[in-house]
Formats: sequence, structure tokens, C-alpha cells
Amino acid sequence: HVLVPPAMTAILSSPTKRVQGFLAAGHVCTVMGTSEYGPLVEQYGVPIVVTGFEPLDLLEGVRQVVELLEDGKAELRNAYPRAVSAEGNTVAQQALADVFTVTDRQWRGIGMIPRSGWTLSPRYAAFDAELKFGVGHLQVEESAECHSGEVLQGLLKPNQCPAFGKSCTPRTPLGATMVSSEGACAAYYQFRRLETAAGV
Repeated sequence: HVLVPPAMTAILSSPTKRVQGFLAAGHVCTVMGTSEYGPLVEQYGVPIVVTGFEPLDLLEGVRQVVELLEDGKAELRNAYPRAVSAEGNTVAQQALADVFTVTDRQWRGIGMIPRSGWTLSPRYAAFDAELKFGVGHLQVEESAECHSGEVLQGLLKPNQCPAFGKSCTPRTPLGATMVSSEGACAAYYQFRRLETAAGV
């Protein structure tokens, strides 16, 4: 389980940063609200638009980010008001705070990001499978041909990865951006016929 704002901070702090704006995931903001994004907008001068995952929601989010970029504005906008409020779901937030504690988290393709994940709080240690079964620290070896980290950071388009559509598909994913149906590589893969037809 991960926290999004610390990952965004890591991307925006990178000397190789190319990201000019963000679409913030509506399902995350439904619980967490939008308040955590305001400081990122202020500190890094990037527009952030909260959006859902339906095609029209995504298009509206992209339209608003482009509008803000063209106007030279860095703002936080909520393009998903039917599900997201500024404060989020405070009952769910209280449950998260009760059951989990914030921890450092390893992000596939990026590395360790401080305070970017959740772990079970000591109060629920009896239910922690990692402790119960003595799993310890797991190190997952990442594929050398996978460039998911660069895709996550906006340094590469999914179709610029040499593994895209070859050894890396939704059935045989190599990285996080192909594993998740919401990932950039999975979306590119799903709609690649449209891209080819448009000559992009």
C-alpha cells in the first residue's frame, strides 16, 4: 500500500524531471481528499487535476491540465466532484490511521521513497503475515529490459521501451506500469491500435 504525494514529490524533485502536470487518481482522492496536493502545486508550480478513470473524466482532466499549462497557471482542480471532496472520507482516514502507520516504501522502477507507504501498526501486529511467517525483507529483482521507472517519471513514453508489446504485455508484465490496468503501459497497450491508426 502506497501514498501518492511522496512519490510525486520524488518525481518533481528529480534533476531529470520532465513532468509538467499531473492527473491525480480520483479513487485515491475519494478517501484522502485533495488537500495533500495543494503544497505540491505551490512548491513545484505544477498543475494537478483530480480525475476519474472513465474516458470522459480523463479527457476532461487532460483538457484542464493543458488549459492551465497554456495559461501559465499552477492550480489544484477537482474535475471529479461527484466522488471527491477536499476533505475526503474522514471515517476511512481515521480507520487507516488506526490500522496502519506510515513507512518508507520501495517503489518498483524508482527505488526507496521515504514515508511513501503503509504498514500495519503495532496494535495489529498479530495480523501481520510478514511478522507471523518471518518473511523479512523481500528484494524483488527487476527486469533489466523494463523501463517502467522512466515511464512513471515521464522520461519515456511506454512505446519507447524496447520491451513494450514484445516481452512485456498485460499477460506477461515486467513492470508496475503494465501490471496495473490503470498503468500507462497497460493503457498504451490497450489502445495501441488507435495510436497506429492515427499515425502517432
